[in-house]
Amino acid sequence: CRIQALDDIFYNAQRQGRISFYMQSTGEEATHIGSASALSPSDLVFAQYREVGVLLWRGFTVQEAADQCFSNEADRGKGRQMPVHYGSQQYNFQTISSPLATQMPQAVGAAYSLKLSGSNSLVVCYFGEGAASEGDFHAALNFSATLDVPMIFFCRNNGYAISTSSSEQYRGDGIISRAAGYGMHAIRVDGNDIFAVQLATAAARQLAMENSCPVIIEAMTYRVGHHSTSDDSTRYRSTSEIKYWQENYCPVKRLRAFMQSRGWWDEQQERLLRDTERLQVLQALETAEQRNKPPMQQLFEDVYFDKPAHLIKQENQLLDHIAKYPEHYGLGEHTSPESA
Repeated sequence: CRIQALDDIFYNAQRQGRISFYMQSTGEEATHIGSASALSPSDLVFAQYREVGVLLWRGFTVQEAADQCFSNEADRGKGRQMPVHYGSQQYNFQTISSPLATQMPQAVGAAYSLKLSGSNSLVVCYFGEGAASEGDFHAALNFSATLDVPMIFFCRNNGYAISTSSSEQYRGDGIISRAAGYGMHAIRVDGNDIFAVQLATAAARQLAMENSCPVIIEAMTYRVGHHSTSDDSTRYRSTSEIKYWQENYCPVKRLRAFMQSRGWWDEQQERLLRDTERLQVLQALETAEQRNKPPMQQLFEDVYFDKPAHLIKQENQLLDHIAKYPEHYGLGEHTSPESA
């Protein structure tokens, strides 16, 4: 419910021009919570961009998510990333990067580091089936297999790589069939069944840790929403197809039906939970929207321990330019360096 409330409210906020961009996770919630609940908090996550539920499960708050989407002074990324490009050192969640599949070879390197250090943790790398068409996918799988690193490649096969359907994306049997070519273990799971995802992830984690090897999970699911707020998915798929998946395979509805059949949930609890989550998200949005932007000087921090001459020059040029044309830069919206 929290993921759905966040998605609904922030999608509409983007449509109102209050944030610049947003990506929903509707229809894929079970892949988030099912996998996250089977991992250790110390496991390092390299996500793509549709895994906010993993981060929320670990303790990331709705307010932190809202601050990131508004790129304000409370944003842990200091306003340097697009909305939904979350990251948290506290929760072992690497900052999301826009270019497709770049996180995959990076994740292998991190897993190799954990192996050399004798850590009891592993790396989990999330990606969509579309990313499996990138060269980084193949390099990552080959490196992970030959280096025998403890990690899980978690593929969300949601049927579409933006506007390209899986039937046009590849001719083989999904993504799992590629594992054999790299000598890797793999498992395919119903990605809309939260319990199946949890069991598959737990088994994959045990196998990866005990044998110091990579494992692929292919979770078969469906992207109900548009690819992003820059996309209109009704141009390449029918509304009847979307409605069919919503009515018959929604992972949240499936879990709710299961809980109701056991007497663990009812309509009153459902309404109360959804109203509570929606109110919390709205409050977080309003708080985030009212906060100032980070100081502009922070654009030049955190890359080098000591700023090199060329970076100092660039910073001075920017500040001189802004001082000359202040009316174009909304300086009142930014926190001053002294109070940051």
